[in-house]
Amino acid sequence: MKPVAIFRHTPTEGPGYFATYLETRSIDWKLVKIDAGEALPAFADEFSGLAFMGGPMSVNDDLPWIPGVLQLIRAAVKRQVPVLGHCLGAQLMSKALGGSVGRNPHKEIGWGRVDVADNEQARAWFGDTRGFLSFHWHGETFTIPPGAACIASSPYCHNQAFVLDRHLGLQCHVEMTPEMIRSWCESGKREIERSVCATVQQVSEIERDLQPRVSVLNAVAARLYEHWITGLKA
Repeated sequence: MKPVAIFRHTPTEGPGYFATYLETRSIDWKLVKIDAGEALPAFADEFSGLAFMGGPMSVNDDLPWIPGVLQLIRAAVKRQVPVLGHCLGAQLMSKALGGSVGRNPHKEIGWGRVDVADNEQARAWFGDTRGFLSFHWHGETFTIPPGAACIASSPYCHNQAFVLDRHLGLQCHVEMTPEMIRSWCESGKREIERSVCATVQQVSEIERDLQPRVSVLNAVAARLYEHWITGLKA
């Protein structure tokens, strides 16, 4: 099987648990460092699947790599190459597929509940999970692109996840590891301190019971990833 391409947009937002999951399934993967100026693949079907990670930028920013990424996502969907998006990655997917991205009414930083929708598509991806505590760090959100289904929401962000056939976009961060969370808290300390509101947690709260929280989150992520890899192209 061809490897999965994982696209990184900033050094601190790597593949995290997603890479660990792929390795446990003996699935090869290749990191494409967009933040380091690496070129996008010419064809989506060079890989068995495409996964896009997070980043602090907006999909509406005038960045030279964004049009190419949007085109690559559309090509992947057309060729039935599974696409997976985490936060910014999901926003890129939404925009590429006819949705839009704009400011969310609430900035979310820290741990917060995500509720799974009561529909057929949600059950296919989440199984018996009806809700879970996820990690969040975003100020923008996406609309559900035409033909896709919303499969998760939260009290402060209605569109937390969408699916379109074998393609999955996640606003929340299910890919986290304890090391990533500590790193983000360190690099984002000033943002947290400046954002005084109920939906932004302080570092002490974010890091409380960190390992048990991440372990539960990893189990949810594994269920989603397990369904996603069933569509990988040989």
